[in-house]
Amino acid sequence: MRYSKKMKEYELLDMADGEKLERWGKYILIRPDPQIIWKKKQNPELWKKAHARYIRSSTGGGHWEILQKMEESWKISYQNLTFQIKPMGFKHTGLFPEQAVNWDYMIEKISNETKKGKEVKVLNLFAYTGGASVACASAGASVCHVDSSQGMTSWAKENLAVSGLKDKKVRFLVDDVLKFVQREIRRKNQYDVIIMDPPSYGRGKNGEVWSIEKDFYHLIELCSQILSDKPLFMLVNTYTGGLSGTIIANVLGQVLSHKKVQNITFDEIGLKQKNSDLFLPCGITTIVEFKKE
Repeated sequence: MRYSKKMKEYELLDMADGEKLERWGKYILIRPDPQIIWKKKQNPELWKKAHARYIRSSTGGGHWEILQKMEESWKISYQNLTFQIKPMGFKHTGLFPEQAVNWDYMIEKISNETKKGKEVKVLNLFAYTGGASVACASAGASVCHVDSSQGMTSWAKENLAVSGLKDKKVRFLVDDVLKFVQREIRRKNQYDVIIMDPPSYGRGKNGEVWSIEKDFYHLIELCSQILSDKPLFMLVNTYTGGLSGTIIANVLGQVLSHKKVQNITFDEIGLKQKNSDLFLPCGITTIVEFKKE
């Protein structure tokens, strides 16, 4: 499992009985996670210090129960990046801390090129609140950030600004991913890096329906047409339990075979519990690297 050892302002403090206890900067939150099927808490007294707990409803959705006084939003940092945290519907906070290990990878790969004076163009699809967009921009890339939600895109702009990167080349677009990539093909635009975090199911801004089982292969076919002649890497993060890393790697290997693929790797990414040997898996990241000429 790949995980970041550099995260200071987020900590997985404990986890048991379907819930995880997390420190997000100055606040401690309890959030549900159905993977946590063991019952024993390692730090039972620490759970009493939580500021809020997300309670799931038996009819779907849920709500935050505020246990101690706290702000509606606050900031946490990772390395030189800063993000706005806001407890919101369906247990989310606007950031997936397990992605920090992928930000490290992106920053290293892109910085190696931009330090040589090379321009790196990045396309971030299903880009949410822009963790990857901010990371790539900090490394000197020009970024095209695409998400179908206006609210998430506005949040991503906030994250870029609070990270002190407002002057970087980042284009934010509220659009359906498939339609956007099809237009980029017609416009003959190309990218050196393509990043995506496709949901299992979703809707575009005009009601377009996305299903990863039905649409993922087609999306990769389209993306293969806008990869540059000398691409740097392609990174696909998935939280869909039904599609293993092997399946994603099979699709990428088949569709991108004409692009001089050097290797395809996939690993679980996750979080390590503080002062423990326990890990929490949080999805699979598949990375395609290409041969350099």
